[in-house]
Amino acid sequence: MEGDDFTPEGGKLPEFKLDARQAQGFISFFKKLPQDPRAVRLFDRRDYYTAHGENATLIARTYYYTQCLPLSQLGSSSDGFSSVSVSKAMFETIARNILLERTDCTLELYEGSGSNWRLAKSGTPGNIGSFEDILFANNDMQDSPVIVALFPVCRESQLYVGLSFLDMTNRKLGLAEFPEDSRFTNVESALVALGCKECLLPADCEKSIDLNPLRDAISNCNVLLTEKKKVDFKSRDLAQDLGRIIRGSVEPVRDLLSQFDYALGPLGAVLSYAELLADDTNYGNYTIEKYNLNCYMRLDSAAVRALNIAERKTDVNKNFSLFGLMNRTCTVGMGKRLLNRWLKQPLLDVNEINNRLDMVQAFVEDPELRQGLRQQLKRISDIGRLTHALRKKSSTLQPVVKLYQSCSRISYIKGILEQYNGQFSTLIRMSKKEEQKVRKKLTGSYLIIETRKDGVKFTSSKLKKLSDQYQALFDLDKSSILGVATSCPVPYVRPDITASDEGDIVLLGSRHPCLEAQDGVNFIPNDCTLVRGKSWFQIITGPNMGGKSTFIRQVGVNVLMAQVGSFVPCDQASVSVRDCIFARVGAGDCQLHGVSTFMQEMLETASILKGASDKSLIIIDELGRGTSTYDGFGLAWAICEHLMEVTRAPTLFATHFHELTALAHKNDDEHQRVSNIGIANYHVGAHIDPSSRKLTMLYKVEPGACDQSFGIHVAEFANFPEAVVALAKSKAAELEDFSTTPTFSDDSKDEVGSKRKRVFSPDDVTRGAARARLYLEDLAALPMDEMDRSKIVEMVTKMRDDLQKDAADNPWLQQFF
Repeated sequence: MEGDDFTPEGGKLPEFKLDARQAQGFISFFKKLPQDPRAVRLFDRRDYYTAHGENATLIARTYYYTQCLPLSQLGSSSDGFSSVSVSKAMFETIARNILLERTDCTLELYEGSGSNWRLAKSGTPGNIGSFEDILFANNDMQDSPVIVALFPVCRESQLYVGLSFLDMTNRKLGLAEFPEDSRFTNVESALVALGCKECLLPADCEKSIDLNPLRDAISNCNVLLTEKKKVDFKSRDLAQDLGRIIRGSVEPVRDLLSQFDYALGPLGAVLSYAELLADDTNYGNYTIEKYNLNCYMRLDSAAVRALNIAERKTDVNKNFSLFGLMNRTCTVGMGKRLLNRWLKQPLLDVNEINNRLDMVQAFVEDPELRQGLRQQLKRISDIGRLTHALRKKSSTLQPVVKLYQSCSRISYIKGILEQYNGQFSTLIRMSKKEEQKVRKKLTGSYLIIETRKDGVKFTSSKLKKLSDQYQALFDLDKSSILGVATSCPVPYVRPDITASDEGDIVLLGSRHPCLEAQDGVNFIPNDCTLVRGKSWFQIITGPNMGGKSTFIRQVGVNVLMAQVGSFVPCDQASVSVRDCIFARVGAGDCQLHGVSTFMQEMLETASILKGASDKSLIIIDELGRGTSTYDGFGLAWAICEHLMEVTRAPTLFATHFHELTALAHKNDDEHQRVSNIGIANYHVGAHIDPSSRKLTMLYKVEPGACDQSFGIHVAEFANFPEAVVALAKSKAAELEDFSTTPTFSDDSKDEVGSKRKRVFSPDDVTRGAARARLYLEDLAALPMDEMDRSKIVEMVTKMRDDLQKDAADNPWLQQFF
């Protein structure tokens, strides 16, 4: 070994030594391994592990933080390769990183010696079963990895997707098929809701289908893409195979399969890929269901990022994410997995939401009930993990003991719940029938123990049904939602929930739950009143750093929390149920994927235009900033009009294009072609001291438009050199003729800042934007998949020429040419 050969923990690296014969034998074996650029292969040397070739370099650079890479050379320079030693502690770190955090690698572990090695374990982010003992020896299992298989087909010019998923932790299979758009927005929301970690896709799909947007959707969700041959997506003998692993009769399975045309191939693919039939402990232990995309609020990857739903490695503390903030669970991994699933599957049914809220309210109002239940839940082990361990032939008695200890808490929990006599007493109370089931499991002789030389063997005919018997326990652990509702700095309140076609979204004194939980933050609450016909579409202006982004995000977070069944950080809240939250609030790390900021912005906006309905919630921040001012403004205006007139969803549109505030003046203009959706201007407050010209952010959202740009003031705030600021003011004065007289009439007396004289009349802007929007719609409607390049160029050129002719009498449109 060369260099400073020490582990990050401070210990010395294991010394890797082979004699010449052993080295040659291993080199011969290693070079015969099939090429797989995703596979990280480690070799068990009993007291330590080794990695070789490119894997050795990857491990040395990624996991060892020394001045010199701890690499050694195995074999001669001509036929040898680099090697690295890995301690057992470091192996656990590598395994957790590859299987639980990364989405670009798989893990293989080999056992043997010399030239005789065999693959002992293999794992992927979607199939971690072989490594569970290592992954969760000292850590909770807070997510249930899911494998999804997809099969896109085109029938009569309509794209369809067949989907199947496999949850090996909960032993569940599911199927779905649905029409899809060219951006695969339904697939993306399904990947988010299911918690998918790995996606199987046929490598040889129909040539007419552009799979690049699908690959982008998979990548955006941080999912490992595994391409398989089309022949792997087979449905032959599917009912017979399922009959071996599904509980109960095969007839219901046949009936379920008969409902699908495109999902059967993906189902066959996940069965084959996970080798479920090769493990007899799977027999009779799986369930299968029809998965309905419309059961939960749809969230795409952009919304998950914008609302900070999931934890990220870059989080400074646990309160940076909604999951981290709400993770006050008591039942080890069970509660964490439940919370993870609930946050990505907000409910749509008003009664189901209110049932959860009733339960939360019962515990919030009764501290004795809450504390008593928490004390008991803390003593319950991860039952899902225990039952999974018991199914293994190599299991020990430890899971049995922990399972018995957990079950013994049932009577105490029952007693605590029976003492509650509040208004929700009929809700998590056990029926006599349920109690008898639990008692029978406790007192029945379900263990058969045989003492042998190599240890203790036990079996149970009913053990496979334990997870069902204790589903009630899983649903008991709402302590995460209870904890955040009762321990936050300012109390949360119960939201009023109405159906999607009724009511408004009114959040009085709303706060961002993650920001207010940060140390040293004195959060300023704001009201949000999205009211049908009055302020359903809000245009929000104001200075950078003034709080626009925070405000629109906190509205999205509050709506999501309400539909999860949680109390919300408001003084008062009323939420009309939303079927989807669309968010366009920043390009993030899109450039790491080879996509420009502006292109990512346009792709996310396209998903909104195609996927949103009047039952969605849309939050958009600074659209059009990634291109020229004219292009950006034109796009922003056209998109606003489309959302107002076609989509008609409640929308928060934060922008630096102050000219967009003119849209609100069309509310009272009967000659303007605008719907009665209700458009309102809001701004974030800022104060400029008359004498010092210093800018102070007020962080309050108030009615009315902000018609002044504060960019130069922000530059002063950031201590730009005085000469640079003076030149900026001079150039701004050349480009803009400032006036104190507004171009558009407005009854509001609370406008902020001075008015900017506009070059174009309102009529020019409105007519020009309407024609530009028509051009964009015609362009989007072109069947480019069915046209060759020359035909596309011909059609686009003609459409552009027609637009230029129409621009002859419209100064606003002329600027684009």
